[in-house]
Amino acid sequence: MNRILSLIGWLGTALVFVAVAIRFGWPAKDQYAYYLAWTGLVCVLAYTLGQWREIAKVFSRRQARYGTLAATSVLVVLGILIAINYIGAKQNKRWDLTVNQQFSLSDQTRNVLAKLDAQLEVLVFYKPDELQTWHDRLREYEYASKKVATQYIDPDKKPAVARQNQIQQYNTVIFNYKGRSERITTNSEQDLTNAIIKVITGQQKKVYFTLGHGEHDPGSAERDGYNAISGALGHENYTVDKVVLAQTGAVPDDASVVVVAGPRTDFFPQEIDALKKYLDKAGKLLLEIDPPDKPDSPPVANLIALARDWGMTVGNDVVVDVSGMGRLIGTDASVPVVASYPPHPMTQRFTLLTAFPLARSVTPIKEGVNGHIAQSVVETSPRSWAESDIKGLLTTGQVTLDESKGDKKGPVSIASAVSATVAAPAPAKPGDAEPKPEARVVVFGDSDFAANATLSIQGNRDLFMNTLGWLSQQESLISIRPKEPDDRRLTLTAAQQTNIIWLALLVIPGVIFGAGVYSWWRRR
Repeated sequence: MNRILSLIGWLGTALVFVAVAIRFGWPAKDQYAYYLAWTGLVCVLAYTLGQWREIAKVFSRRQARYGTLAATSVLVVLGILIAINYIGAKQNKRWDLTVNQQFSLSDQTRNVLAKLDAQLEVLVFYKPDELQTWHDRLREYEYASKKVATQYIDPDKKPAVARQNQIQQYNTVIFNYKGRSERITTNSEQDLTNAIIKVITGQQKKVYFTLGHGEHDPGSAERDGYNAISGALGHENYTVDKVVLAQTGAVPDDASVVVVAGPRTDFFPQEIDALKKYLDKAGKLLLEIDPPDKPDSPPVANLIALARDWGMTVGNDVVVDVSGMGRLIGTDASVPVVASYPPHPMTQRFTLLTAFPLARSVTPIKEGVNGHIAQSVVETSPRSWAESDIKGLLTTGQVTLDESKGDKKGPVSIASAVSATVAAPAPAKPGDAEPKPEARVVVFGDSDFAANATLSIQGNRDLFMNTLGWLSQQESLISIRPKEPDDRRLTLTAAQQTNIIWLALLVIPGVIFGAGVYSWWRRR
């Protein structure tokens, strides 16, 4: 009987080995491997049951008990490791320890992904040798939202799918959301997130910059131009255009936001009327009104009166900041540097420094005007004030705080915002989500903060873009945007490179060799 059981045990073991060999060496006969494996396991089980007494005797010995305890400990450790890996696969947590957080998503990307209310399908037609790069980038998006579903497709192995999606080049990414599609061919976070914004919104918002009064030109690449911010708007699904209200007589019907960026001369009454009619129809307006840059500069009284109608006082002053914060970015007291932002959706979680070259105060009127109660959104430091002696500041550059002469002690508000529900509904556009019909107005006491020369200062770009996001009622765009990775390369002179070579090849090995010789000599 024992001999028969022994033969059955060896047969079962042999059948299992044959099944494994077929499974990995002859996949075409895989169905036979399945049956052989089960037959072999049944044979091994029959042998084990037939020899249970002998097995029990073996485990009753001391060495067997110790071996069993050791084996059990190994199995417990393996079980713990398997459990940890399973939990890690289901509930993972990642830490980005790089200095510039280059592997972490920006606040803007997280905000956009948090607003997804349907599945976002991402199709990546990758170049074979760049698959890992795409995995590393898009895995962060999948971690941030369970509604992101990514498929990686090799266009060479699946040409039919590539033709169906009209793929013309490697590394094309297609985003599908609620029947809309958007595609890009780059893998930077800014481009990926912008494509998601476009496919979510379904349409482009149009921003008109007024011209005709010396405003900043959105197409100019000069220091005072606005083409850099225009490019940033384009990346976030806005289209930018120009309008001369003196010629058109009205704001275009497709305007989502109108920007008046630092006019040097005042608007005509007809242009003010056009802006008022636009606001009466739930329009959105951004006024950037600079202080006079010359003692004889003409006032912009009509625009200041329009701001007052919406509950904001534009001061006839220049904000001076003696806190010393300007030295951090290489400026003087005429450029207030701001780190304080009163609570408002526009500046929610906004903690970056912003700088405003030659700014004036914009203060909310406490009791409001015409039912419009504004709110300050940008305030300077306590060590600043609104200087009323503009002529003295511009000619001598030497001023002191004198409240008896009309100076206002800081903190000074240099930007305010207001919104008001209007009776008439917003103009219907195809694909609109029917936002609440509101008129929104933001007034800045400076326009240079968004110009090409100063846009790179800390949070200037983000503040302007957040302002446009709030005005256009796209709150998901209000956040800190992705930053370009820092260039952290180390540049060495020829002498420094030579010193490093000698240090690595001679000095360090020589010290180690000398220490070894010294230790050997002492032991002798």
